Amino acid sequence: MTSSIQDVARLAGVSSRTLRHYDQIGLLPPSGTGHGGLRYYDDVAIRRLQRILLLRELGLPLDEIAGVLDEQTDEVDALRRHLDVLRRERGRLERQTASVERTLTALEKGTELMAEDMLDGFDHTQHKDEVTERWGADAYARSDAWWRGLGAQGQAEWKTRTEELNAAWTAAVGRGVDPTSDEAQALAARHAEWLGAVPGTPGADAGRPSKEYVIGLAEMYVADARFAKNYGGNEGVTFVRDALVAYAEREL
Repeated sequence: MTSSIQDVARLAGVSSRTLRHYDQIGLLPPSGTGHGGLRYYDDVAIRRLQRILLLRELGLPLDEIAGVLDEQTDEVDALRRHLDVLRRERGRLERQTASVERTLTALEKGTELMAEDMLDGFDHTQHKDEVTERWGADAYARSDAWWRGLGAQGQAEWKTRTEELNAAWTAAVGRGVDPTSDEAQALAARHAEWLGAVPGTPGADAGRPSKEYVIGLAEMYVADARFAKNYGGNEGVTFVRDALVAYAEREL
């Protein structure tokens, strides 16, 4: 089965110009051309487009997407990873949706609603006890005040920055990058900068997080299964740990 460029653009919610650009840079060649040079796409090409769009939503630039697609030749495995990410995001959105629905119902009926019901799915303090135990109450208080002070737009921008960083790590893992390579170490430096941007992070007052903090956090990434989900599983989070430890030992 083949579809014309117009049909594919309509179904994917992109422009024909975008698809032509993907062809020009070698990211998504058409399966064939018809009368007048009209591009056609078969099921293989459309599956590739699906993966491109998924990676774009994770914030990856087109050149990195090309590298991921070239390295991850096992479509089934790649799509399973995408599915894991989508399911986690769906769970978060479902909690937020239910929270807003409960709030709206309470307003319409004039009934009271517990704060935890209104804020389910939005809670950035869910790791409060862990942060306090590991790095002290002051570290949590300062980071909490910073987060609240960002406002809605600042919080959204920070979340986007975080998602882009996680996506870059996942892409590097998919390409089999060595954790001590220049590319991985550049990512580690970017990660350390991201950590150090949060007031209360040990060492942040000096402009970057402390060596002990980065190594301890990296080890916690591997020890706590929740973090593996951010980096594509155990292989991914181990790669991140190794890269961060190497960076901390060398640079901090």
